[in-house]
Amino acid sequence: MRNRSILPLLLTTLVVLAMVAFGGAGLLGHQADGTTPGTASSGTATPGVTATSPAAKQSAPHRGTNPSSLPEIRESSLPAEGRRVLELIRAGGPFQYGQDGQVFGNLERVLPVRDRGYYREYTVPTPGESDRGARRIVAGSGGEMYYTGDHYATFKYIAEGN
Repeated sequence: MRNRSILPLLLTTLVVLAMVAFGGAGLLGHQADGTTPGTASSGTATPGVTATSPAAKQSAPHRGTNPSSLPEIRESSLPAEGRRVLELIRAGGPFQYGQDGQVFGNLERVLPVRDRGYYREYTVPTPGESDRGARRIVAGSGGEMYYTGDHYATFKYIAEGN
C-alpha cells in the first residue's frame, strides 16, 4: 500500500522537473511564446518552420554596425543564390537542404565567439555542384549574417540592404 501512494508523487515530480528542464515548451502543446508548434505568432501555419525556430526570428535585416573585425560584403554583391537564401531566411523558409537552420558551432572561431546555438547555417547552392558545395550563410540570433564561399575558412559580414 505504501508504494502505491508514492507513485503519483514521483510521477508529478518527474513532470515538474521535465517542465523546468525544457522550459515547458512542447509538453503542453505550446511553445514558450504561447503559440502551438508549427504555427507563427499570428497563428497561421508556416510549413516546416515553427514560431520559435531561428529562421522565423530572422525576419528583419540587421542594419547595425559590423559586430566583428571581418571584412564586409554588400548584400547586392552576393551571388544571386546567396541573395535568394537571404530572402528565405527572412521569410522563415522553406529551405532546400535538411541541414539548413542547424546550429553552426563556430569551431574555427572565425566569427565572434558566442554561446552554442547562437549561430545557424544555411546552404548557398553552387551551380554545377552535385552536393551542397562550399558556400554558406551563417546567421546570428542577433540578426547579423556572414557569408563564406570557402566552407568556413573565411567569412565576410553581410552589410544588408545595400
